[in-house]
Formats: sequence, C-alpha cells, structure tokens
Amino acid sequence: MKNKILIANRGEIAVRVIRACKELGIETVAVYSEADETSLHVKLADEAICIGGARSKESYLNMNSVLSAAISTGCNAIHPGYGFLSENAQFVEMVERCNITFIGPSSKTIAAIGDKASARAIAKANGVPIVEGSDGIVENAQEGLKIAKKIGYPVMMKASSGGGGRGISIVRSDEEFLNAFERTSLEAETSFGDKSLYIEKFIESPRHIEIQIMADHKGNVVHLFERDCSMQRRNQKMIEETPSPILNELLRRKIGAAAVKLAKAINYVNAGTMEFLVDPKGNFYFIEMNTRIQVEHPITEMITGVDLVKEQIKVGYGKELSFKQHNLKINGHAIECRINAEHAMKGFIPTPGKITNILFPGGMGVRLDTHIYPGYEIPPFYDSMIAKLIVHAPTRLEAIKKMRVALEQFVVDGIHTNIEYQYLIMHNPDFIKGQYDTGFIARFNTLVEAENRE
Repeated sequence: MKNKILIANRGEIAVRVIRACKELGIETVAVYSEADETSLHVKLADEAICIGGARSKESYLNMNSVLSAAISTGCNAIHPGYGFLSENAQFVEMVERCNITFIGPSSKTIAAIGDKASARAIAKANGVPIVEGSDGIVENAQEGLKIAKKIGYPVMMKASSGGGGRGISIVRSDEEFLNAFERTSLEAETSFGDKSLYIEKFIESPRHIEIQIMADHKGNVVHLFERDCSMQRRNQKMIEETPSPILNELLRRKIGAAAVKLAKAINYVNAGTMEFLVDPKGNFYFIEMNTRIQVEHPITEMITGVDLVKEQIKVGYGKELSFKQHNLKINGHAIECRINAEHAMKGFIPTPGKITNILFPGGMGVRLDTHIYPGYEIPPFYDSMIAKLIVHAPTRLEAIKKMRVALEQFVVDGIHTNIEYQYLIMHNPDFIKGQYDTGFIARFNTLVEAENRE
C-alpha cells in the first residue's frame, strides 16, 4: 500500500511537513478552513480538502471533519503538527479505531502524560523533580484557594490540557485567586475544550529549558539536547536558542537523563519535549511534556543535523531511529525568532491583513520557515505567527550577529510585525550576555516604553 499522509494543520508547520513528505516520496493531503483557501500549504500539497468554516472549532478542531477527510482521500496516516488536535487523546483514539497511523504517541500515552496534572504524578513517581503543587486537577476555586495558601504565593494555575501559553495565570494573593480561577478555566475551555486546571508554585526568575526526545517502537529513546525558551511574552515563547547559555555539561547530562528516564517509564514513541524550569541555583523541575513536534524544533535540527519531522514520519511507519545517543553532538549555536503579525509595543495585539510586499533574508546559516507570500491575506482567526527565522553559526555571538543581519533584511509590508522588536532584543546587553529569564520581555517593554517617552 502506498503511503499517503493527511496533514491536520495549517500555516508554516503544514508546509514543513509537506516538504518532509516530498523528500520521502510520500503523497500529502492538506486540510483547510474557508479562511485558508489561499494558504501556501493548500497550494503545495498533492491534494487539498476544505473541512469547514473559518473558526478553528468549525474546521481544524472538528475531529469528525478531519478524520472524514483522511478516509475519503485514502490516507493511511495523519500528521498533526502542533496545536489544534495534536495532543487530543480522544481524536487519536478515533484515528486508531479507523486503523490509520497517527504520527505521534498513542492515545493512552497522550492521556497519561499529555495531561499536565497526570504528567506531574508520573514524574514524581519516577524520581524526576517537580515543582510543588496540587496532586492533580483542582475541582473548584475554593479547593484551589486552599492549595494556594498551603504552598504559598505566588502560584501558577495552568490548563491541564494546555499549551502555547494559553490557560495560564500567575496569582499573588487570595484576593486575586477566585477571579483568576474563573477566568483561566474559561480560557482553558475555550482554547482546549477542557476547563480543568492544576496549581503549582511559581518559581521567580526561572529559565525555561526543554529537552527534545525521540523514541521508536523498539524501545530506543534518545535526547537531542536542550532548547532555552525563556524569552517569552505573555507565557508564549518568542525567541529560542540552543545550546542554553546557562547549562554546563554536567547539568546538561542530568536534565537529559531525566527526560529519557521519564520517556522510557511511559514507553513513549515518536517526538516529544520534556519541559523544565531551572532556578537561579541550578535546580531543575519537570513541569510538563508536549507529546508532539514543537514550534522551535528547527534549532535542534540545525545543531544536530537530524531532520526531526522526517524521523517522526519514519518512526510513525514503524521504523527504528536512524541514530543512537552516541551519534549526537552539539554543532555550533542556533537561534530562532518567531515572526508574528502583531504590534509589539501595543500589547502584542494581532495585526491581520494583506501582505503587499516581502523581502526574505538569506545567506549561509539562515533558514526561514513560513507560509506567507506577496498578496497573502493573513486571517484574523488563528495564531499570529507568520514565520520562523532561524540562524546557525559556530558560536553564540556569531549567531546573534547573523540574526541581526537577517532581521535587518527581512521586510514585510502591509502589516505590523515584531521584526523590529526582535532586532532591538538582539542588541540588548543582557541578552547578549545570556543573562535573561522568563520575565525578560516584561522588563524590556518597560525599558523601551521609557526610552520612547524621553
């Protein structure tokens, strides 16, 4: 039977998967909403099928429509990309029942580790350090308030089925708690169809470090080193780099070993990411696992030479990993800037609209993953990210300088973007020194606003 994959996603990740499939000689089917008829992934796929209205719940989150599209076009596999249904255990179970390969872990694995509260319990049982918090899902606001008082403020409430920075609130007092709980629960239900929340202690000034893992059906599990994702705005990552400026070789080995141990404990298969917080003293704590490919996977590809998406597809079809842990080495330094259609100095509000002209950067060690083109109309219904600009160089400082040039030469006319904002960050002394944490963007905004007033 000839392999044929339906890509249950949109935008740059759909384009990324299509390209990997073409290199492997696999046919692709794109799904799209009514708002995405002119999107690049629709043009690049071998086939394309409309699955519903503009809003995500009418199309990309419509499980029956996505599955029907796969069946009607004769696909034997589905690649979920990231977001949407990529970590939805119910959808994966439906795919499995239809004897279609889901390019990712099983529905049982996603239910166990994809649920943030359950993941914490599994990590704790396997001796992987976790942040103090609730033992599981918090049933109601009053129960949550008791837990918050017990562990002490500040606390973070998080969507159990969450991701992408949504469904998260930081609370610093009893007075804030009840309103924040109701608001966060509503956001979680709107974004993920699940209002469940759990609570954990909020660590001040942490670094957000994640470990990329890959595993096959034969029990082979490896990690592909870390990514530092501490540069965030509103709990959403903006700039990622690898290797992390704060990890020494000993800490790198320890956190990598913890990620592999946890993956083996749950018999994990395919690509996944273990996310940790590292405090100023070098202590690390597991916070969650993302059971899918990550937005920032290209920087790992740049330093390892491994095509993670192609490896995902091969593993999905039952093949063993093409490499072992000892084959992997860190080669140079890579940085990714997420380019968003947004007004960075006006609260990062999205700025959808028509792109009138584009000039893409290039050169040695410069990569651009995107789905935009001149004349493309950015719809207002989805995430504001329109491109990922990735650079690779022998050293961190060289990578920063390369990113400055690439940002300088990246022109998108017709809409506001955060390109200039990213360019400013690349010149910030603290960023250049690698001295930043998850609160950097908030402080940086205050500094830039003060300079503008002057």
